[in-house]
Amino acid sequence: MSSPTTARSRALLDAALASAVLVVSLLLLAHDGPVAVRAGARGLDLLGGVLVACAAVPFVVRRRFPLTVFTVAAGVSVVLAGMGYPTGLLPGPLAALYLLAANATWTVRSAAVVAGLSLAYVGAAAATAPAFPVVELVHTALPWAAAWFAGERTRLRRQQVAELRQRAVDAEREAAAGRRRAVREAERERRLAVAEERARIARDLHDSAGHAISLIAVRAGAARLRQDGSPAALAAIEELARHTAAEIDQLVGSLRDGDPEPATPLGLASLDTLVAHHTAAGLRVELDVTGAARPLAAAADQAAYRILQQALANAARHGIGNARIELDFTGPELTLTVTNPVRGTPRRTNGHGLIGMRERATLAGGSLDATRTADAYRLRAQLPYGGQQP
Repeated sequence: MSSPTTARSRALLDAALASAVLVVSLLLLAHDGPVAVRAGARGLDLLGGVLVACAAVPFVVRRRFPLTVFTVAAGVSVVLAGMGYPTGLLPGPLAALYLLAANATWTVRSAAVVAGLSLAYVGAAAATAPAFPVVELVHTALPWAAAWFAGERTRLRRQQVAELRQRAVDAEREAAAGRRRAVREAERERRLAVAEERARIARDLHDSAGHAISLIAVRAGAARLRQDGSPAALAAIEELARHTAAEIDQLVGSLRDGDPEPATPLGLASLDTLVAHHTAAGLRVELDVTGAARPLAAAADQAAYRILQQALANAARHGIGNARIELDFTGPELTLTVTNPVRGTPRRTNGHGLIGMRERATLAGGSLDATRTADAYRLRAQLPYGGQQP
């Protein structure tokens, strides 16, 4: 819907057009038309002025009723021609025909109206002329044809511009939809990677907790049998431990379906085996340990191992054949760094592997960041010795 300012501007423009048609028509009639087409032609008088005004006033509604405006303007020209006025180039029919062709789709009805009024004008002009008015008809037919052609070209051009704009809008809408789909897909992949890593973490914690609880149950059972303590208390401890282990098995066991990895939780104690495995596969691994090794909580120990495992896999896949591991036990947290040289196009820094490593570090109470330089890729993680902090 147009604003009041736009509507007012259009109304003023239509009123100005009607005024221009009226003034030019009166000037042409006052000077017996643009050319002297026949002797005895009537000049401007009161009746002619009224008829010209009747042809000009409807232009104020030309946007809503273009065919009606043309019919009135051309009809007045027919009347003027029949009464002997020189009407060869009156602007009313020309402007109305141009606006009709420019703003309305050409239909059988509009074509019939234009053709009928043209023939009516020819008949009216011929009836008042001593001979067939060839010159006047030529001066009328050519401008009418030019007005129709110009209006049709304007309409087609406007239609083409509208189609191009619609195509641009559709393309932008499709591009925006594509971007939204890409964002949703990336988010889905990220969540899938996090879920997979959490499943692995749950499996590792299940193995560790299950082992500890089973050990409690065994020792409590042995103590009860030796009667080293209260049999009832030891029996309760044994029953609770066995019940807890069974619940953990039931809740987390589904995460192990189809998992080919060993059930025994892995930590930094298995780092030498991990390094040997990658060395045998062709990756040259250098290990540098700073400070005396300190014990880690189970979650932090497993997180450190899994981060190193994924980092070495990435170095073997994307690097140029060697990697350096640095373990720093001197600070309040374990700091592990993996650096490997790279070349060529930078690899992705938001893949599933990095998402999983960051999730590992976060759940263990630490942090992880990865940076790419011109010739090296560096991954750095900090893990508290006691695991997740309160």
